[in-house]
Amino acid sequence: MANIGDEIQIHSYKHDGSIHRIWEKAIFVDETTHCVILANEKTRVLESNGKSWFTKEPAVCFFFKQQWFNVICMLKEDGIHYYCNIGSPFTIDEEALKYVDYDLDIKVFPDMEFKVLDKFEYQANAKEMGYSEDIRKIIKYEMANLKERIKEKEEPFHDDFVMHYLNKFHAIVK
Repeated sequence: MANIGDEIQIHSYKHDGSIHRIWEKAIFVDETTHCVILANEKTRVLESNGKSWFTKEPAVCFFFKQQWFNVICMLKEDGIHYYCNIGSPFTIDEEALKYVDYDLDIKVFPDMEFKVLDKFEYQANAKEMGYSEDIRKIIKYEMANLKERIKEKEEPFHDDFVMHYLNKFHAIVK
């Protein structure tokens, strides 16, 4: 496992093992019994098609050890936006923090309204890549779990919680 202050990459894969997306740099901010917390700002992101872009605002990222989702908290001018990826629990090796992205996402706005994204991509990839019935059941369960966490404002869906880790990140990088 990484140590607080270590720089690490984030690698997202698809079910078939192909690379989906790479965040070139994140800082290891903390670890709890159920997740690791990374943060970054103005980080280059490489897409599987060879294109790249840079994140615009600071982000605090929660990667869960048991749940099949991760949450990226982006601090924008109008408040914290939460981007939730349905994906496998992560692994960490000497190269990166890694997880499998299972297509479905939930975008949560500062007022805590949310929208499910990429349903058609999920349906197409589930068929094309042969997601097992067990994987489909886990994804369905975790989508319901995630929606409930958002509605109840459970961690990390609370601004004070996110700001605590953003402040830790800023203390580390200064």
